[in-house]
Amino acid sequence: MKSQITIKKIQDLLIKGLQTVYVNDDTSRRMWWASLEVIQKDFLSKNYKQGGIWVASPLPAFNDKKFLNQLHGWLWSPEGFPYFQNENAGFLPVNNTDKIKKDFELVSNYKVLNLCQEDGYEPFLMIITPNFQCILSIAGEKDKKILLMKCDEESLKLSIELMHAKLNQENYEEGVKFRNAINNLGNLNINNQFEQLFWPILSAKLASIAPNRNIQNSVKNDEKKVQITEAKLLRAISHEVRTPLATIRTLISSTLKKYKMDESMKNRLIQIDNECNEQIDRFGLIFNAAELVSNEVTSLNNLAKINLAEIFKKLSPLWNKQLNRRGISLKIDIPNQLPQILSDSEKLELMLSGLIDKNTRGLKEGSTLILELRPAGQKLKLELKIQKLERNQKEILKKDIGSDIGPVLNWNPQTGSLQLSQNATQKLLASLGGHVTKRRDTGLTVFFPISDSK
Repeated sequence: MKSQITIKKIQDLLIKGLQTVYVNDDTSRRMWWASLEVIQKDFLSKNYKQGGIWVASPLPAFNDKKFLNQLHGWLWSPEGFPYFQNENAGFLPVNNTDKIKKDFELVSNYKVLNLCQEDGYEPFLMIITPNFQCILSIAGEKDKKILLMKCDEESLKLSIELMHAKLNQENYEEGVKFRNAINNLGNLNINNQFEQLFWPILSAKLASIAPNRNIQNSVKNDEKKVQITEAKLLRAISHEVRTPLATIRTLISSTLKKYKMDESMKNRLIQIDNECNEQIDRFGLIFNAAELVSNEVTSLNNLAKINLAEIFKKLSPLWNKQLNRRGISLKIDIPNQLPQILSDSEKLELMLSGLIDKNTRGLKEGSTLILELRPAGQKLKLELKIQKLERNQKEILKKDIGSDIGPVLNWNPQTGSLQLSQNATQKLLASLGGHVTKRRDTGLTVFFPISDSK
C-alpha cells in the first residue's frame, strides 16, 4: 500500500539538505507576505496571460482577481473555512449580471479540497506557467521557520509528480485534470535568472517596508502594516461570506411563503435559515473586529445610553433556541432597576451573541450557561459562568488550544472552530466601552461604564 502524500511531506523533501537562517513566526509571516507581493507584482504579472496552474494551502495566496481568473487552481483548505466552497459563488447578490458571471468564474476556477491534519498548516504555493515557475512555502517548527523558495527543474518536477499523486489519492478526477493541465502547458521554459532576481528584490522590499530611523520602530510599523493588510482582506472575506448567506435566507423565506410542504421539509428549511443567520452574525462580528484593527473606525465612537437588561430580555429567546439545539441550558440572573450603560447597542448585541458562542463551544450536553448582571461601583458587571447540570458545580472552561492566525482570528485545527482571538475580543469590547477579564473559575467577566444619571 502506498504511503499517503501530504503537503508537509512535500515541504520536508524540498527542505532536505537546505542550509538556511531560521527566523521566528512573526518574521516568517512578514517574509511570506512580502514574497507573495514580489512574485505577483514583479514576475507573475508578466507571465499569467499564457495560462497555467497554481496549488496552495491553506488559503489562496493571490490578492489579484486576474490571476485567480486566468490560472486554474487547487486549494487545500481546512474544513473550518467553508466560505471557499464554490457552491456559494452563484449567489452573489449584486445588481450587475455581468459581475455575477465574472465573480462566478473567479471563484469556480479553482477546486477546493479538504486539508487534513497530516498536511500541516504552514502556507504553501506552487505556480506553473510556460515561462515562470516557482514553489514558495514556510516550513519549520514554532519560532524556527524558514522561507522556502524553489524554482529549479528537479524541485519543480518532484513537486508536480507528488501533487499529482496526492490528487490521485484524494480525488482521482481532479488528478486527471491536474495532469492534463500540466501537459497542456507543453515544455516549460525554466527561468534560471528568477532566483538571482527574487532574493535581492525581496530584500529591498523588506527593507523598504519600515522607516530607517529606528530598528524597534521598524519592526512595530512593519507588524502594524501586516496586521492592517490582513484585517482588510478579512473584511472583504467577511462581506463575501455574508452576502450569499443573506441571499439564501431570502430564498428560504420566499419558499416558505410561496409553497406548501410537509412539516419535515419546512423544519429543514427553518434549520438552514437558523444556521445561515448564526453564520451571518459570526462573520458580522469578525467584520467589526477587522474594521477596528484596520483603523477604519475609531474606538469609543457613537457610544450612547442603553439598557443592557432590556437587550438581554430581547435576545434571550434566540440564545435559548441556539443553546437548546446543542443540549445546553441558559439561565439569566438580572436584578430589577439596573442603571444604564454607555455602549453601541447594535454592535453590542452582536458582541454578546459572539461571547456566548465563543464560551459554549465544546461544552458537553447538559451544561448550563449563566449570565449574571450586577452593579459594581461606577460600572455594571457582566459574568458568564458555566455550570454542570448534574453536579451543580462550576465547570472550569477548557483552555483554548487554538492558535491565532493574524490579528483577528483564532483557529483550532482539531475542531475546525474559528473564533475571534482574545486580543481582538478585548479590543472590540473596549471600543464598545467594556473591559474584559477571563478567570479560571468563572469564565468571563466584562465591566461596562455606567452612564451619567442626568
